Amino acid sequence: MDISEPGIAMLEAEEGVVLRAYRCPAGVWTIGAGLTAASGVVTPRAGMVITPVEASALLAKALEKNYEPAVDRAMWPGRPVQHEFDAGVMFHFNTGAIKRASWVRAWIRDNADAARRGLMAWNKGGGKVLPGLVKRRKREADLLLKGVYTPGKARRAAVPAHGPARIALPLSAAEFSAARAALAGLGYAVGTDPIRITAQAVRSFQRDHDLTIDGILGRATLSTLQRRIDARRKTAVAAPALGLTGAGTATGGTDALAGVPLSGAVLLGLAVLWAGWLAFQYRDAIAATVQRRLPRLARILRSF
Repeated sequence: MDISEPGIAMLEAEEGVVLRAYRCPAGVWTIGAGLTAASGVVTPRAGMVITPVEASALLAKALEKNYEPAVDRAMWPGRPVQHEFDAGVMFHFNTGAIKRASWVRAWIRDNADAARRGLMAWNKGGGKVLPGLVKRRKREADLLLKGVYTPGKARRAAVPAHGPARIALPLSAAEFSAARAALAGLGYAVGTDPIRITAQAVRSFQRDHDLTIDGILGRATLSTLQRRIDARRKTAVAAPALGLTGAGTATGGTDALAGVPLSGAVLLGLAVLWAGWLAFQYRDAIAATVQRRLPRLARILRSF
């Protein structure tokens, strides 16, 4: 069985479709509805841009190759009709857990209450209950058990240059506040209203990070912002190990390691290697900091 067109539309609305390649929080190049090179249907790279039609076609190929067969096998004993199969595909695309999910067995036994409870239990990320996942699981349960498709959002007018940014993903109040604080901490003028972020701040961030400049706080922008947060946090951890906190600075001689015990020299060497690894892993964050002064270097750092 193949996922239906309404199912694909609902999946695209849940995942968010990004037409310009970006790095996910783990640093993997991503495009479309969360597709990476591991999908086997596309190899995203810096500067790659696709059309909405291409994004849908790539998603369909990825589903056919990587997800629909597994859902077919897992749900086959229950003889799924279209909306039930679509719900299974949506769940599996998000979790990869269709084989071990207890809700599938409950659904096969025609126990709707247990199926809903089992599906709703998949609401955590990083050990925490995420409001966005709670809402998504409810929509998937309604699709599975009631055949209710949640339509994708119609394309809205462009975000005005002056005014608030548009939020394209369901964020809790805490998540929004964290994103706002992160942008402000990076020097972007988020405005004085605590429940809004200026479109100008989001556009500036997108421009500095080679993203689509639209003033919309969506998946690509939030993923890139998360990488900046992670880079800053990990750099702060590395700095003391490298002696960058202002204490113990060498003031004389030509050998900065003179008088340092061997174990200390080894530890310092390891710290330098770690800092180098961090710089490589977060080279896109470095590119953003040098974008305006050294645009050629920024392009090189983003190219691999």
